[in-house]
Amino acid sequence: HFKTCSLHVYAPSLTEPGRPLVGILGTGDFSRSLARRLIASGYQVVVGSRSPKRSAALFPEEAEVVSQLEAASQADLLFVALFPEHYSTLAELKQTLAGKTLVDVSNLADLFPESAVVKGFNTISAWTLQSGPRDGSRQVFLCSNSGPAKASVCRLCRRMGFIPVDMGVLSASLDVENMPLHLFPSWRLPVLLSLALFALFYLYNFIRDVLHPYLTAGKSAFYKMPIELVNVTLPCAALVLLTLVYVPGLCAAFLQLRWGTKYRRFPSCLDKWLTQRKQLGLCGFLCAVLHMIYSLCLPMRKSARYKLMTAAFKQVYINKLFFFFCLSRVHILQFSFNQK
Repeated sequence: HFKTCSLHVYAPSLTEPGRPLVGILGTGDFSRSLARRLIASGYQVVVGSRSPKRSAALFPEEAEVVSQLEAASQADLLFVALFPEHYSTLAELKQTLAGKTLVDVSNLADLFPESAVVKGFNTISAWTLQSGPRDGSRQVFLCSNSGPAKASVCRLCRRMGFIPVDMGVLSASLDVENMPLHLFPSWRLPVLLSLALFALFYLYNFIRDVLHPYLTAGKSAFYKMPIELVNVTLPCAALVLLTLVYVPGLCAAFLQLRWGTKYRRFPSCLDKWLTQRKQLGLCGFLCAVLHMIYSLCLPMRKSARYKLMTAAFKQVYINKLFFFFCLSRVHILQFSFNQK
């Protein structure tokens, strides 16, 4: 079982006139951030602690810190922010919490079978509660077998400035638990595609510029692999990724013109492609930036400087030959004119 602090809500109703009274069980970082957020959202807050006098200084002055039993008795809406190993301290509150809505994962559902279980707020951090919701952190994923209980928590989320997302029944709680463990899920396919394109072009350039000269002429060009081949490969991958950014828009426009409407749903593959355009574009931009950096670093290598000097010498040598050729032609013409 995971050891992170999870949040649980017991909410019979949010229809009380005036400022609703909300209780919090627990005095950790999450509880303190939650109390500040609730007070800023217009709620009255009562905090339940096993040591009320010691914990009172940790919370805002607007929050009343009392014992857990008093908080559970006073509040119509109750948040429980405890570590799983401390769930046993709630056993004496079983009768007080009976009939209330409980937002939780597995353990509290077993401890309080008479409560309506709603799983939620596990993907919201204490920092998000304290600093305010932004972008993707505004979403609160909820799942429950009780429709009214889930609706109560949804109203609470909206009042706090969050966006509730219905994840279905309580059996989906495991998926909600695993969401904080996902690392950039929308970037998986674009990153893999970018790496595959880079590997493909790098292999092609390696065979053409390194392996083929070595097998046919015995010329060793393996020194090109770290920088030169990478520098040649990066713009190829960047151009293909840039193409993949604009092609789905053209396909979507063509389908809309063919169907004669913009309200028909695109095929699932095209729809997913359209949603990945931003990630593909950023991956292409990264390849272009790396190409610029490699291009600036390329003249620092000894082999690159030697190649530049050789090219310059060849150009001067060719110009000298051309000059002597032109001079000889002038002398020939002058000699022919003198003979006449």
